[in-house]
Amino acid sequence: MRLDYTARGALLETDLAADWRVQFEAWFTDATRFGLPEPNAMIVSTATPQGRPSARTVLLKEYDERGFVFFTNYESRKGSELTANPYASLVFPWFPMQRQVLVTGAVERVSRAETEEYFASRPRGSQLGAWASPQSSVLPDRATLDAGLAATEERFGDGPIPPPEHWGGFLVVPETVEFWQGRTSRLHDRLRFARTGNGSWVVERLAP
Repeated sequence: MRLDYTARGALLETDLAADWRVQFEAWFTDATRFGLPEPNAMIVSTATPQGRPSARTVLLKEYDERGFVFFTNYESRKGSELTANPYASLVFPWFPMQRQVLVTGAVERVSRAETEEYFASRPRGSQLGAWASPQSSVLPDRATLDAGLAATEERFGDGPIPPPEHWGGFLVVPETVEFWQGRTSRLHDRLRFARTGNGSWVVERLAP
């Protein structure tokens, strides 16, 4: 059943769960039930050490009390920027529901064991692609990419495909998690969980 959240249009302090993870899980479940295509799609923004930003859409693969996990080529643009400047922001743009979740925090690599476990669950074509594509590199033409895939298929044959050393997961450890609910007259509700210096969390209401 399609749920009409646009008519709700309110997010009060009394609506929030006790912690950001439980609140995110509730909203993520709502987005899934709403029927949004790929509700785990998020905009990941990174920056160079000189402060030059870049952004792209990436799929969230896991979230828990640690934070938010996604996987990528460590030598890609985002991978290189996160290695040099390990901070990121995430935006879950659930526009049809008039909702967004915005996250900021430090970034660290997940363990190799976690990467291997996730990589083994990927479709074989995606496993081959992780080896075949020098992500974010300039290519002379499509044929170069196709040739790389053919060489990778020949290399592994029908055997198992391990994750490349240059491929793995990033964990965004949240410092802030903002829940944004659209309301009329642009007077939206913005409630933000913010980590304090002693590791506890406070809830702040932000002006729209």
